[in-house]
Amino acid sequence: MEKLRYFDHAATTRMDEEVYLSMLPYLSENYGNPSSIYSLGKLNKEAINVSRMKIANSINCKPEEIYFTSGGSESDNLCVKGIALANRRRGNHIITTKIEHHAILNTCKFLEYLGFRITYLNVDSKGFINLKELERAINRNTILISIMMANNEIGTIQNMNEISKIAKKYRVYLHSDCVQAIGNIKVDVRKLNLDAISVSGHKFYGPKGIGFAYIREGIPFMRIIDGGHQEKDKRAGTENVAGIVGIGKAIEIADKNFDKNIVKLTNLRNYYIANLVNNISDIKINGDLERRLPGNMNVCFRGVDGSILIQELDSRRICASSGSACSAGFLNPSHVLLAIGVNERLARGSLRVTFGKDNEIEDVKYLVESLIEIIKRIRKA
Repeated sequence: MEKLRYFDHAATTRMDEEVYLSMLPYLSENYGNPSSIYSLGKLNKEAINVSRMKIANSINCKPEEIYFTSGGSESDNLCVKGIALANRRRGNHIITTKIEHHAILNTCKFLEYLGFRITYLNVDSKGFINLKELERAINRNTILISIMMANNEIGTIQNMNEISKIAKKYRVYLHSDCVQAIGNIKVDVRKLNLDAISVSGHKFYGPKGIGFAYIREGIPFMRIIDGGHQEKDKRAGTENVAGIVGIGKAIEIADKNFDKNIVKLTNLRNYYIANLVNNISDIKINGDLERRLPGNMNVCFRGVDGSILIQELDSRRICASSGSACSAGFLNPSHVLLAIGVNERLARGSLRVTFGKDNEIEDVKYLVESLIEIIKRIRKA
């Protein structure tokens, strides 16, 4: 059987072996409830504290500013809903963008139902917001800006330094969905002056079902899950100790191997796009070629249906995406591609390839050769 070639690391990643091994004791003998006061529980509480410290060291914040969640979507909900609801007396206006993940967009729709006003900023053809448009959108009722650091579909990295300056100028809280950023960008919440971020463990070789929110100390926010008093009374539910240990180990490994991985991913991406451009006509590269995630490349192929392309690649044991993983199975074109001005017909022929640390040049060569053959056949049909 042909080797599996996986190029969908923006959707999820294979858990690192070290992460897996670090979790095993907390899936078997170290099974105590961290809220218990006997030694078996205290052991797990200490494991949680160690992971909280690792994460705090990674993003440069205080450990007590980290709140463990079930993943990126819950973290987005906690940050956006939590801050909005707790600050409703200050105002009811939130600013975000048209290219956010649906965890943000649908959260904002829910808040609109509750009476909040949402401004959805346009982006240019490469996926960047207009900083002047952002500043013009702020008014006396604006309480929160939520802009993702790096887009999950086209890889565009926003200028968070300048966005932060604008937010601070008007004393508006700033949240950033950093689900795609961790492991690919150095995220320093103090240097970037971010008030809140959302992160998911399975995007950087950690386990699924675990994430965290950073919310700056002193910022009022409401919990969105009621129950017990875990996570400083801000996120109820018995802690996923094994997952918390896993995400702590994963972020530790990501930091240790950061420079090496970025060089590798950038080289794989550049090799891929150079060979596509030289061998396949009528393609459109989506997003910026400079300010983008190192392992991300999103391309539209004229005259090609993306769903058929994905199926053809799958028959060759190649995993890639025609959009964000959360949109898989739906025939609607990507809202991100439409927002950057790609017409609906062309958007349906998109392919997102996201490289990972286990990919090699030989794998990318096989991908390109397969695409050349498949697209030639589809266009002739």
